[in-house]
Amino acid sequence: MDGLDHVMRLPDRLRPDPALGLLAPALLALAVFFLYPAISLIWRSFTEPSLGLAQYGDLLGDGVTLGVLARTLWVSALVSVVTLIIAYPYAYLMTTTGPRVRAVLVALALLPFWLSLMARTFAWVVLLQRGGPISWLLEQFGLHDVTLVGTLPGVVIGMVQVLLPFMVLPLYSTMQGIDRRLVTAARSLGAGPATTFRTVVLPLSMPGVVAGLSLVFVVALGFYVTPVLLGSPQNALIAQLIGIKVEQLRDFPAAGAMAVLMLVATAVVLAAATRMVRLGDMFGGAR
Repeated sequence: MDGLDHVMRLPDRLRPDPALGLLAPALLALAVFFLYPAISLIWRSFTEPSLGLAQYGDLLGDGVTLGVLARTLWVSALVSVVTLIIAYPYAYLMTTTGPRVRAVLVALALLPFWLSLMARTFAWVVLLQRGGPISWLLEQFGLHDVTLVGTLPGVVIGMVQVLLPFMVLPLYSTMQGIDRRLVTAARSLGAGPATTFRTVVLPLSMPGVVAGLSLVFVVALGFYVTPVLLGSPQNALIAQLIGIKVEQLRDFPAAGAMAVLMLVATAVVLAAATRMVRLGDMFGGAR
């Protein structure tokens, strides 16, 4: 009891936060199942077969690995741009409709989070396969024998569908914070809808654009399930190559070096995004 009384007499700033006790199990699981394996893999990339940067020298001198890395960066950038093109008008519509329609649009945007990634990807396998619904639709426009499963276009389609909510939500958060009186003032001064959008809405929504592009690009860099099921070994991405190094070749140092390379790429993207737009504006909107 004396110890408890002593704690109770401590100033508020020195008292232990009860929330830390609630977070302890989650932090422990994160450390055991994520942090320790990641640190171990990175450590092995610097120490095996000997201490140094031999793994990174071999990695940067391997044309196949560099080709896979370039393909991964290209696919991630393409997926980011396509999701932006689709998500921007959708997010803008969410801010201009009534409460009921907005609730439906928000529910549709969140619907992918309620479905298994595996289930969605296998659904795309069925849709994109030769003789499937999309193949039949393309044939109606004169496009015959179009192969999508096992190709990069098929991978891009599947990744765009999965990552679309990660673009919609930052855009909606930013657009919702735009002062609608600015739009009204622009129109009252004679600006048409296109001019109002170009001079008012688009500049104020740029924090959401940067946030969405950064988030989708970073997540796409490490995508594994969708490229495996919709792609092929000939157009593998870096996550598939890391999986091959670990599961088949047991080359953990090389896999760790690739993981560090992707970590550096992620850090560069996030650093560039935060230099372009303040972090608070990226996810807090233009309030």
